[in-house]
Amino acid sequence: MHFLRLIRPINLLVIALTMYGMRIYFIPKIYIHRSASETWNSEPLDFFLLVFSTVLIAAAGNIINDYFDVKADRINKPEKLIIGQHIKKRWAIVTHWSFNFLAFSIACYLSWRYKTFWYLFIHLLSINLLWFYSMYFKRRFLIGNVIIAGLTALVPILCGIHFLEFIQSQHNYLPEFIWDVKTPLHTGWALGSYFNTFVVLVFAFYAGLLNLIREIIKDIEDVEGDLLIRAKTLPIVLGKRKTKFIAIILLLLVLLTSIPFLLDGYFIYQLKFLKAFAPVFLIPIGIIGVIILLSGKEEIKNLKRADLLIKLLMVVGCCMPFYWYFL
Repeated sequence: MHFLRLIRPINLLVIALTMYGMRIYFIPKIYIHRSASETWNSEPLDFFLLVFSTVLIAAAGNIINDYFDVKADRINKPEKLIIGQHIKKRWAIVTHWSFNFLAFSIACYLSWRYKTFWYLFIHLLSINLLWFYSMYFKRRFLIGNVIIAGLTALVPILCGIHFLEFIQSQHNYLPEFIWDVKTPLHTGWALGSYFNTFVVLVFAFYAGLLNLIREIIKDIEDVEGDLLIRAKTLPIVLGKRKTKFIAIILLLLVLLTSIPFLLDGYFIYQLKFLKAFAPVFLIPIGIIGVIILLSGKEEIKNLKRADLLIKLLMVVGCCMPFYWYFL
């Protein structure tokens, strides 16, 4: 039970839901490229391995983060302290490296199977960034927040890379006569890939930005413990009031950049758009709620509510493809 709390299963579930949500979005678009190749037949297993390796890296990151945060957590959240109290430090570090080794081994397999270095590069980058974040960057001004936001944005991008690499691998198995027709399949994919890439990048942008805001809010909550370890986080350097103002500005950025998409979609598709994107309209409402919480009294319970509300908004976003599937 203590081990499950250590790896934060809810956060890992959100990562898995995000990745399988991207799969639900892409599968109908690549179905036309199916072939009798071994790569197509093993794609569900390969994607599961990709999700599994990503979740392993995230779990290892959670472990090493708590490993280096024992001193601060005694002040910030003593009731949640696990390493050193319920799990020995030695076993925590062994589990951390075991998870990373298994994840990296999966990345080696996927890179070999799809003849690309993207899996190796992204997995190795993520493992190292999470280590140095926990050991050093978390205590630095803003850079730690940006690293975690970037890694969050990297999850949907990794899925996009997987499906683009998969399509490329299928071209070698498609019948040659396909390339002679007026609208060849590879041209259709090339045209559609611009839109699909745009969707992935937009999804990654909002996921990363919302997580950046959440990390900033968590830093405001953790000021007392962070002062103990001489951290230079945003609220310690600028003060809580200015940091909350920065978080509100970023929330307004999310709100103002999403409204044009919603309005354009409604004017073009009207009721069909409202039906297809009904859950998305919860996001602006939730953002306004977070802004109200941050603008109110500076209480820990308000910060925790704002943190939870942002997490719920991220869950709504990552579950949208599931909503479209069952619609």
